[in-house]
Amino acid sequence: MNSVEKKRLLKEKFMVEEKKECSNNDHEMFNRFAAFALDDVYDIGDLDHHTKMMAVLASLLGCQGADLFERMAEAALDTGVSAVEIKELLYQAIAYLGYGRVYPFLNRIDQLLDRKGIMIPLESRSTATMEDRVEKGEQLQVDIFGESMRGFSNRGPVESKHINRWLSENCFGDYYTRKGLDIQQREMITFCFLAAQGGCEPQLISHAEGNMRIGNDRIFLIQIISQCIPYIGYPRVLNAWRCIEEADKKLNKHLLDE
Repeated sequence: MNSVEKKRLLKEKFMVEEKKECSNNDHEMFNRFAAFALDDVYDIGDLDHHTKMMAVLASLLGCQGADLFERMAEAALDTGVSAVEIKELLYQAIAYLGYGRVYPFLNRIDQLLDRKGIMIPLESRSTATMEDRVEKGEQLQVDIFGESMRGFSNRGPVESKHINRWLSENCFGDYYTRKGLDIQQREMITFCFLAAQGGCEPQLISHAEGNMRIGNDRIFLIQIISQCIPYIGYPRVLNAWRCIEEADKKLNKHLLDE
């Protein structure tokens, strides 16, 4: 299935399902929204369909758009995104959104996979053990954010040092080390989680810089947040855009100083 066919199938699925739910009083709004989201926004830039769908799913999860997330997840499955990738997106969101906000989505996706005849639970994708998760997690922090992260898990004031360790062993060691998504995909969806939930600008700047360090450059990130506008709104996307620009300046200054 080529990109044109994937877009056509996405639009068909979206239009049919939304019209079932949409009140007769809302059809004008819905048609205008669909034209914007599935034509104007979808067609901008050069991201592939797969990347667009992962960004949209991550942003819907971040803003807690559960009903539309389920609908778009089904469209994603039908147009080339795997069940493993959607599950890994959900698992990684636990570190950034919290289990309380991810739990309802896990149930919805399990029901969706069951309806589509996809066997669950899926094969384990874990690569870190309880013994080496700190070491592997911290190494990924170094790979993404640079050598300044070396020794991070053992740094900090005594009263909060445990949080640094948890970031290394749990956030990165338990999730980022998993198979199913590569490191660039994981940093991209993390950026979308943070942008969509709002109020996380310091972390958003850090992860924008992390994305750029591993190859998801400024133009790529701007295209990513452009895909998110219909689903999370302009204010949060404008905040994310400002964070991208700040991270880009910070990274360029750091590279000049080296």
